[in-house]
Amino acid sequence: MLDAIKNIFKINLGVKKTERVLVFTDRVKETDNHDESDFERREKLRCLAIIIAEAGKAFCKEVLFHEYPALLSHGSEPPREIWELAFGKNIVSLLEKNNLLHPILNKKTDSTILKQAEEIIAKNKKNAVNCIIALSNYSTSHTRFRGFITGICGCRYASMPLFEVSMLEGAMNVDWKALEHRTLKLAKIVNQAENIEIRTPNGTNLYLSKKGRKALADTGILTKKGAFSNLPAGEVFLAPVEGSAYGELILEWAPTRQLKSTISLKIEKGNVVKISGEEEYVKYLEKKFEENYFNRNIAELGIGTNNSAKRPDNILESEKILGTIHIALGDNSSFGGKISTPFHQDFVFFKPTVRLIYKDGSRKEILKNGKLLI
Repeated sequence: MLDAIKNIFKINLGVKKTERVLVFTDRVKETDNHDESDFERREKLRCLAIIIAEAGKAFCKEVLFHEYPALLSHGSEPPREIWELAFGKNIVSLLEKNNLLHPILNKKTDSTILKQAEEIIAKNKKNAVNCIIALSNYSTSHTRFRGFITGICGCRYASMPLFEVSMLEGAMNVDWKALEHRTLKLAKIVNQAENIEIRTPNGTNLYLSKKGRKALADTGILTKKGAFSNLPAGEVFLAPVEGSAYGELILEWAPTRQLKSTISLKIEKGNVVKISGEEEYVKYLEKKFEENYFNRNIAELGIGTNNSAKRPDNILESEKILGTIHIALGDNSSFGGKISTPFHQDFVFFKPTVRLIYKDGSRKEILKNGKLLI
């Protein structure tokens, strides 16, 4: 376990003695509804964040550590204090002075606001941290915060939502070079296609367009300036063209548990138009769909490439399992899409058959019943 923690700094992030690293986590709020097992899992995540922050002191100039009350969902922007620690007080003050920070935190921006914020950050980025290890329960991967700090400041970012100690000896215990090679090769192949068809044995079928969209490789190797990845890593992912997806998704797994019965999501013109099922998780999704119509958006297609990932009951690991796919709803603005909403939720699908469709209409299977064919 200790070796895997050290490797986060040495291999994954390649941290240098002269660099500054921010480690942050979140804590369960007293008002949150949670069961005892979930509370225990999240407390263990907090403790692990403290251990990782302490271990990091041996590898860099300074480790900053902060925890904050948990947000409402994956994809929500982290609070002001995290922005201040990551970018420096000057940038946050300037964003507030120009009335930019509040709309960004609330994901109510337009191109003018984003451009102004980018200009301010670019001119004042000298105090930004070099690396971030995000160990919050709710993911910050698909946020403007993450996009600005990696894309403008060149910070290297390890996103580890829902992380559990067992992953250090499981999905993190992988041949990183082989994983990188497999993932980059698959991304190159996917990027040759314009459309994608998906079928699974449980009845899931989906068609989507990736025309003009780039498939990205999540390799876990974050040594280059501005690199971003989940840990555990291992996926090729893309933002489908908005309005292009249609079909039906049959959910068998929620993010951290197997559903008692399946949930059906009917997809038309890129959005969920009907949800059905007896599972209580239906109520959660209906609530999210009522909060914001954009939460219905088919935001992401991902393909797992990590041969050491095994667990189906934690989406951080299950979406990386070699031979699986995952589909996300909600926000895709940070990786090539146009939808900005404080919600991003992935769902994993097993034994998929995936066909790429090329510009000339020809087709190629890259996954068959969960077996990678490249």
